[in-house]
Amino acid sequence: MSAYIEFRNVKKIYKMGEVEIEALAGVDFSIDKGEFVVIAGASGAGKSTILNILGGMDSLTSGNIFVDGKEISGYTSRQLTTYRRYDIGFVFQFYNLVQNLTVRENVELATQICKEPLDIDQTIEAVGLRERSRNFPAQLSGGEQQRVAIARALAKNPKLLLCDEPTGALDYNTGKQVLKLLQDTCRKQKVTVIVITHNLALAPMGDKVIHVKNGRIESIEINENPMPVERIEY
Repeated sequence: MSAYIEFRNVKKIYKMGEVEIEALAGVDFSIDKGEFVVIAGASGAGKSTILNILGGMDSLTSGNIFVDGKEISGYTSRQLTTYRRYDIGFVFQFYNLVQNLTVRENVELATQICKEPLDIDQTIEAVGLRERSRNFPAQLSGGEQQRVAIARALAKNPKLLLCDEPTGALDYNTGKQVLKLLQDTCRKQKVTVIVITHNLALAPMGDKVIHVKNGRIESIEINENPMPVERIEY
């Protein structure tokens, strides 16, 4: 069976005037459908570049990327827009909520641009915010706002959930709650979840751990028995 996601010798070079910066120097890896994957590495290693290219928010310089049998690295701008809209759910370090919309309205906003959205109220309940659905972001804690962001991403019913340092702005206990929500979502809804982090202590929770260093894949680990977030200390 072929991989669900495949990077083949992917390179990314940013040009700043006459200076060229090699963000990715020939990256190869594969991810299976329904896997919970941790991409770990120090700041500047190339993690976010991988996520941005996979999510259709940035282009690669050379190489090939396949998702669900389609070569997205050959997509036109219009095709990438469709791909982002229907197939990808994004969760960022900062929540990017619309401040003058309620929790429910923020989640509803995402469902208006996709083909087969999930039920809004059920999705909000799944992230534990049923009692907060009429509140505005300013009335929520950081952890609650991040759960709204996750609900918004999930409500699109995406094939891929891409999370860029999703606990970076949260305290320890709240961060663990958010990670548990992501891990549970992967298991229960069979969504392929990719989390990038600089925190190596989170590696045991992934089915697969991809270590990135200086724009290259340093190593790939397979965890036969991924650890529940509750048992991870960091």
